[in-house]
Amino acid sequence: MSSTGTIKKVAGPLVIASGMRDANMSDIVRVSDKRLIGEIIEMHGDEASIQVYEETSGLGPGEPVESTGAPMSVELGPGLITSIYDGIQRPLDDIMKISGNNLQRGVEVASLKRDKKWEFVPVAKVGDEVEAGDVLGTVQETAVVEQKIMVPYGVAGTVKEIKAGEFTVEEVVAVVSTKDGDKELTMMQKWPVRKGRPYVKKLPLDAPLVTGQRVVDTFFPIAKGGVAAVPGPFGSGKTVIQHQLAKWAEADIVVYIGCGERGNEMTDVLNEFPELKDPKTGRSLMERTVLIANTSDMPFAAREASIYTGITIAEYFRDMGYSVALMADSTSRWAEALREMSGRLEEMPGEEGYPAYLGSRLAEFYERAGRVQSLGKDAREGSLSVIGAVSPPGGDTSEPVSQATLRIVKVFWGLDSALAYKRHFPAINWLTSYSLYLDNMQGWFNSVVAEDWMSDRQRMMSLLTEEAALEEIVQMVGMDALSPSDRLKMEAARSIREDFLHQNSFHEVDTYTPLRKQYLMMKLVLAFYDQANEALAKGASMKKLLVMDVRERIGRYKYTAVENIETEYEKIMSELKEEIAGTIGKEDF
Repeated sequence: MSSTGTIKKVAGPLVIASGMRDANMSDIVRVSDKRLIGEIIEMHGDEASIQVYEETSGLGPGEPVESTGAPMSVELGPGLITSIYDGIQRPLDDIMKISGNNLQRGVEVASLKRDKKWEFVPVAKVGDEVEAGDVLGTVQETAVVEQKIMVPYGVAGTVKEIKAGEFTVEEVVAVVSTKDGDKELTMMQKWPVRKGRPYVKKLPLDAPLVTGQRVVDTFFPIAKGGVAAVPGPFGSGKTVIQHQLAKWAEADIVVYIGCGERGNEMTDVLNEFPELKDPKTGRSLMERTVLIANTSDMPFAAREASIYTGITIAEYFRDMGYSVALMADSTSRWAEALREMSGRLEEMPGEEGYPAYLGSRLAEFYERAGRVQSLGKDAREGSLSVIGAVSPPGGDTSEPVSQATLRIVKVFWGLDSALAYKRHFPAINWLTSYSLYLDNMQGWFNSVVAEDWMSDRQRMMSLLTEEAALEEIVQMVGMDALSPSDRLKMEAARSIREDFLHQNSFHEVDTYTPLRKQYLMMKLVLAFYDQANEALAKGASMKKLLVMDVRERIGRYKYTAVENIETEYEKIMSELKEEIAGTIGKEDF
């Protein structure tokens, strides 16, 4: 039921309207004759506080406000993939055709194109009993994505009529007889963004989202359906890491939200993604990507809505049985929009001025991730993994957004500006980062990759930890104070850092490392350490051990093409044995 009132007060993006007694919380409203989009975020008697998603300059008291009677929703159906939306799901390419390069106020554009026809291939047939989540038919949206047209939530009955052929998203493709009468179904459905889409049950997170990034997969893996945070200061590589994950992670669909980022960074994304080749299909990465662009110069109220828009679209594809990866860059900017709106509402501020409900809002967002059994009789399994970048001011992760995020997520990839300045990328600090999914995924790694995967990983982690302790001694009294075995530990740790953890995202081969190759790389580094240790015990020369030619071969193994990794591994292992043997019993030099 719609309600009409009048503007009483305007404070930036906050508009107070009176005469709105019949409206409800979270209703979408149209503000003034310019029909700006807004959302009711607070009610006092017949007064509604409205968060306006567009520029409000020029508005004044007495202008009309009309409630649509419906909450903020997104349109879900064919046409989502390859689209570029703003924070409230308005297609930027269509808006540009109407208003040019600058976003104009009050532009009303349908989120899904109404004139485009899609080939609908029915799966259900007349007489079938269907319920919410059952697949009625399919649409080949792009060369790599087949969209499943599902029965909307709340509809159950018998298929009375189903069509085949080309239709727009508004044309009826099926009629279902329900206890409340016949329901005409189209290829499009709507869903309120602030409410998670339903599913049958959540499933355990026991398999990794393989990314091909060694520091992630080996040391701090994220589960398929898990959540991760990437905090880091300016210039530490957050955006590059998210690009790498979008390109290489084992996800069928990628949803990338540019939330309050600089316009030039978002421009890079918009220019690069269509150019990037999807390594799985050889086609453009955009053919399985949805982009949501809400840059820092766009109205900040829409920034607050953008992450909900993105995660609702991601849930829709999850319900089809796809593995979806959502990148939010960055949640700090989203939290700043919350803080600004909270200040205008004159709410009691929490730490550093953020609203007291910052933690619960972040939790609501991240909790929508997961691996689930979707609605429908075919018991599809889908997963939604969420990776949120956090941009703490000055790189200080003790600030409220970082701390609230770390209380929720189970994977922390801590970016370190000191590593970035040393040109060590990805600049993920192995001493401060962690993954709480390791125990759950131990069985998967040991059975699918190798039975000693986790034990080898733990040994490498221990070497890096011991190196940090030895480094303090070296800085105080010098390298000569170390015993030969400790010196060897530091050399092995250096090999882990430089040969294993350092990865060149712009190198054709090194940009992606499959799990089998990661395992063999671990084996080579540990084989050098173990065999050199044995040789030291037999009186080998430390200096000769450090200058062996095979160490260069171990370091360059990461540039070996996937088809040659087994033969190259065997060659290096045999060379290692020969050269180690050559260091025993010889005079030092």
